[in-house]
Amino acid sequence: MKRCILFLGLMLLSSCLKKNKTTVDLIITDATIYQVDKNFDKAAAIAITDGKIIAIGSNSSITNDYQSEKTVHAQGKFIYPGLIDAHCHYYEYGLTLQQVNLRGTNSMEEVIQRIQKFQKEKKSSFIIGNGWDQNDWKVKEYPSKEILDKYFPDTPVVLHRVDGHAIVVNSKVLALAGITKDTPVEGGQIEIKDGKPTGILVDNPMKLVLNIIPKPSRKTQIAALLDAEKVMFDYGLTTINDAGLDPDIIQLMDSLQKAKALRLNIYAMVSASQKNIDLYLKKGIYKSENLNVRSFKLYGDGALGSRGACLHKEYSDMPQQFGALLSTPEKLKAIAQQIANSDFQLNSHAIGDSANTVLLKIYKEVLAGKKDRRWKIEHAQIMREQDFDYFKSGIIPSVQPTHATSDMYWAGKRIGKERLKNAYAYKKLLDKAGIVALGTDFPVEQVDPMLTFHAAVARKDSKGYPNGGFQKENALSREETLRGMTIWAAYSNFEEKEKGSLEVGKRADFVIYDKDIMKIRESDLLDLKPVSTYIKGAKVK
Repeated sequence: MKRCILFLGLMLLSSCLKKNKTTVDLIITDATIYQVDKNFDKAAAIAITDGKIIAIGSNSSITNDYQSEKTVHAQGKFIYPGLIDAHCHYYEYGLTLQQVNLRGTNSMEEVIQRIQKFQKEKKSSFIIGNGWDQNDWKVKEYPSKEILDKYFPDTPVVLHRVDGHAIVVNSKVLALAGITKDTPVEGGQIEIKDGKPTGILVDNPMKLVLNIIPKPSRKTQIAALLDAEKVMFDYGLTTINDAGLDPDIIQLMDSLQKAKALRLNIYAMVSASQKNIDLYLKKGIYKSENLNVRSFKLYGDGALGSRGACLHKEYSDMPQQFGALLSTPEKLKAIAQQIANSDFQLNSHAIGDSANTVLLKIYKEVLAGKKDRRWKIEHAQIMREQDFDYFKSGIIPSVQPTHATSDMYWAGKRIGKERLKNAYAYKKLLDKAGIVALGTDFPVEQVDPMLTFHAAVARKDSKGYPNGGFQKENALSREETLRGMTIWAAYSNFEEKEKGSLEVGKRADFVIYDKDIMKIRESDLLDLKPVSTYIKGAKVK
């Protein structure tokens, strides 16, 4: 009897001393968690409630203090902060899912075949396609309207080049848009041959065509956003920076998010037309649970592939061709000054060395005396040696590593060996700026963030070319690359206090892989896909 009383007493004492556990929404244990915090710490378990991280540490520290009806045993899998694409065209990508996909075509004949297949299924009265690249074709020349006229004489056809800075159209479209050999051109090119337009339009003249394309229906716009979201989650992307949006699409995103139909986090850059600038400077910065509208996207020049990038000296493969600024330096400065006088951020597309010089000088002038503005140069693709130092003053380079491995086959022909040395110079930009924000520019490139990771660290394409890596001196380390796709990208968006690393108090946005991207072979990165994707502690993939 005494033993029984003693045993019961000990049990009662143990029960009294036992610590009450805090109940949470989700516990994940038995993982390797890369926190991507200041010290690049690792943990094994995490506790989440109300969409936020409330504890992170060892298995025992979490399981001793917390309990949940929903516990995931990760079985040694690897967890990283939710990936951020710092520069893409999300809505535009969604629209391409509703149009003819021309990516990966090997000839104009294959382009025609894909259009014919699309037309057989959709029977569209206005054909739009995206993704052709003459540099991938055997005959590396721009297509012309003749072949489109042959197969589609009565149906308007508009085909966007992969970089979004050139289109080829048929005669039907030229007529509808009123484009002739005498149409005035500023900031781009209407290609003329034998006294007639060829159907190729580069940069600003494209607006003449875009103005006549039927606006997508609301149903199509919603489908574009929701279809694209599925792809984002499949690749572990939890935040995207959509580089150039008009107010109606931003409002549609907001309404879908509020209705819980769209869960993706979006950092929206407003297209920097004067109308949009006036509207949003009046409205002010807008921040909701999933949407952040605090920046404008300004175009400085065109793209290198279409020879629209603005260079100090002529193109090496086309004498007398320099590319072009899409606005005068005076107009660019006036826009920048207007935005500098507000709390908004400016993110400027600059690919050619001349465009980078112009915009970096403007940034320096209009931001004099202003602190923590975090203005970005999007692409920063070709630089003069003396212009790198501008990035020491808090200007952030927002770059896309797969551009280097896509362009390396022909970029040297465009700009020559000397200029190429300071092109796609991501490590050099990082050394000057202290951070780089990494993205893809999809649909110009593919969505897959592991292609970004691979291109940044290996400087090779998906086929493993070249053996030693393209200008390997500008490769990033794996830690730098992961930071560029998480915490540095978040910082560039003024969101580093809420996301980008896995720390107590931050959002529980994360991605789970079954292999460690920090240690596996470079080539294995190319086939790696997430096991799961979580936003605010909720599994979305």
